[in-house]
Amino acid sequence: MSQEQASTSTWATGLASTLKSGFMRELETFKTLPPRDLQPVPQVGSEAPRSAKIALSDGWPTLIVFLRHCGCPFAEKTFRQMATLASQLAGRVRFIAVSHSSAETTERWVMDVGGTWGADVIIDEDRDLYAQWGLGMASAWETISPTTLFSVVRLGINEGVWNRPAENGSRWQKAGAFAVDANGIVRWLHVPTTASDVPDLVAGIRALGFHEPLAAQTPHAHPTREQDGHAHG
Repeated sequence: MSQEQASTSTWATGLASTLKSGFMRELETFKTLPPRDLQPVPQVGSEAPRSAKIALSDGWPTLIVFLRHCGCPFAEKTFRQMATLASQLAGRVRFIAVSHSSAETTERWVMDVGGTWGADVIIDEDRDLYAQWGLGMASAWETISPTTLFSVVRLGINEGVWNRPAENGSRWQKAGAFAVDANGIVRWLHVPTTASDVPDLVAGIRALGFHEPLAAQTPHAHPTREQDGHAHG
């Protein structure tokens, strides 16, 4: 075998290995995760769940977004909407995104989608916080119904947001969003009925008492603003 043939063979083997590895990682995200002991979803007017991971009732109104998984286009649309609002309400509202993907995967995904723009990211691989806020596994119909799949294509065509590689996490994990006031009381919530049911986070901000004009468009890279994509465990 010539040196050129050997080099080509090595390249082909490496490519095949990479594709297989990526396919296997994607396949892993379709596995059902072990069930958790779910608490009821906190309702408007009730006290928000307490956890050492999320500081509430400390004088900061807070918007909390639980992501489906890193790579989901609907999670990306939601996260970008949150990042835009965080840049407009810096110092007045705390924004928190919760991810059950690994810290490394989450941090890479956050930077890929534009950075946090002032939002905090909490890693919850064991899904303790998800369970505490009543967010369990979605059904097959909620996740991969024809309507949901069509919405994936429509989101990509209309807004340029497509599926990204999903390295870990579960496609079956439910998302959710909650607005909690400075006293730790839930003032707004949105638990999607399907994977494509993206929350209107501006409505959550309004429920916290902020009524000035707000833009919720996807943020783009800004040359004078630092984009911190650090994920916290």
